[in-house]
Amino acid sequence: MSVPAAGTWMSDGVQTAEIAASSADPKGAAVRLQDVSKIYQSRQGEDIVALERISLDIAPGSFVCCVGPSGCGKSTLLSLLAGLIAPTTGRTVIDGAEVKSAHPKVGVVFQSDLLLYWRTVLDNILLPVEIKKLRRADYEKHALELLEQVGLAGFEEKYPSELSGGMRQRVAICRALIQEPGLLLMDEPFGALDALTREQMIHDVQRMWMRVGNTVLFITHDIDEAVFLADRLLVMSPRPGRIDLDLTIDMPRPRQQSDIHENPNFARYVRQVREIFEAKGILKA
Repeated sequence: MSVPAAGTWMSDGVQTAEIAASSADPKGAAVRLQDVSKIYQSRQGEDIVALERISLDIAPGSFVCCVGPSGCGKSTLLSLLAGLIAPTTGRTVIDGAEVKSAHPKVGVVFQSDLLLYWRTVLDNILLPVEIKKLRRADYEKHALELLEQVGLAGFEEKYPSELSGGMRQRVAICRALIQEPGLLLMDEPFGALDALTREQMIHDVQRMWMRVGNTVLFITHDIDEAVFLADRLLVMSPRPGRIDLDLTIDMPRPRQQSDIHENPNFARYVRQVREIFEAKGILKA
C-alpha cells in the first residue's frame, strides 16, 4: 500500500493525478462466492436460512456496497468472507484460495470500534501485529503515518476514553489497515455516528480507498450512503438473503456531498433501489 503524504487524506484538496495513479494500480484482492448458502439452527432446532445460493465475483480494487433490510444476511456475508464462519454449502474464495479460517488478507471494521480501553491509540492499532506475533517495530512507523493521514497525529498515546466517536472509528480503520489488507470489510461502520461526523467519515473512506486501491465491501442500511460510496451496489432481499439487484454506479470521483444530490444519475440510482424495497413492502411509498 502506498502511503500518502502527511495530512492529505483529510484535506479537501484531493490531488487528482495521485488518485488516478493509485486507482490504475489496484492492490485489492479478488473475491468469489460460488453458490454460497448459510443456514443457522434455532434453539428449537428449526432451520433459519440466512443466505441462499449467492454467487458473486468482485474484481480487485472494487468498492462494493451492500444494502438491504435488517436480517437479510448482510453481516453473515461479511462474516463468511472474513473467515469467521463457514458456509453451509458453496465456497468462499479470496485470491484463488478457499477461505477456511480468519484470512490474512482481510481487515474488518465493525459498527462498534471495539477498541480496548486499557490500551493507547497506538497499541490498539498494533494489536493485530501482536496477535500474529510479528515484529512490532516493523509496523510502528506505518501506524503513525496512518494516524497522520486520518487527522490524528499526536493522539498515539491517548486512550479511547479521550476520543470522540468519530476519532475512535478512525483508529479502528487504522487498525484494519495496519497490515495492508487486500480486502477491507466494513459492517455499518458509521451507524452510531452523528450526521456531521458520518458525512466526514464517508468522504474520508472514499479518499482512503482511492489512494490505497484495495477491495472494499461496505455494509449499510443507508441507500444514499451506498450510492455515494459504491462503484458497484448489491441490493439484498429479505431473508433468505439473495441478491435482487447488482447495480453499477457510473459517477465520476471524487464525489462531493455538497453537489451529489444535484446529479441526475445519483437520484436515478437511489430511486432504483427504493423501488425494489417498495415493491417488497420494506419501504412504504
